[in-house]
Amino acid sequence: MASGRATVRITSGRPPSISWQNPNPLDPKRYTCGHCDTLVGPNLGYYATVSVDGQSIEPLVVMICSNCKLPTSFDLNGKQHPGVPFGNAVDSLPPNVEALYDEARRAYSVGAYTASVLACRKILMNVAVAQGADEGRSFISYVEHLAAAGYVPPDGKGWVDHIRKKGNEATHEIALMTAQDATELISFAEMLLKFVYEFPARVPT
Repeated sequence: MASGRATVRITSGRPPSISWQNPNPLDPKRYTCGHCDTLVGPNLGYYATVSVDGQSIEPLVVMICSNCKLPTSFDLNGKQHPGVPFGNAVDSLPPNVEALYDEARRAYSVGAYTASVLACRKILMNVAVAQGADEGRSFISYVEHLAAAGYVPPDGKGWVDHIRKKGNEATHEIALMTAQDATELISFAEMLLKFVYEFPARVPT
């Protein structure tokens, strides 16, 4: 059954103003918001009392981010939902690369490590083409192009070989990628993106 609510498209580029109805004062909770990637310490939210065999235990809580106003829940084990994207934001990225990097970080936050690795693989291919590599080449050739162009530190040959191997495993082999695999590739992609885009953008021209 239709709810009768109109769908609103936000086209201004500014975030909407959100006002939660009757949130409860709670003990402040410090966490990094999985929505806006900001360290916050809100004291407003909602809770549900939980009892096991008639004995009350820690309540479930939903905190309202003091920055973006979106909700974050914490389960009985204290696990945060949505989780925190791994790695750090990088400034001055092209829209397509920024979307892929965000996808890789958020896939990690929900345990989708193979998807995270594949997104990192796509990032490296996009960056290589932007730095002069021909389109339609193999992933290995893109990694080698970036290394030859000086975007990998002098002692980074081991990293290049490792990234090349993991990128191919994620695409062509049955084995799933692990949290460590995704951590390594996101870290490598972050370093590369800072070298290629963020640091040059900070230098006045």
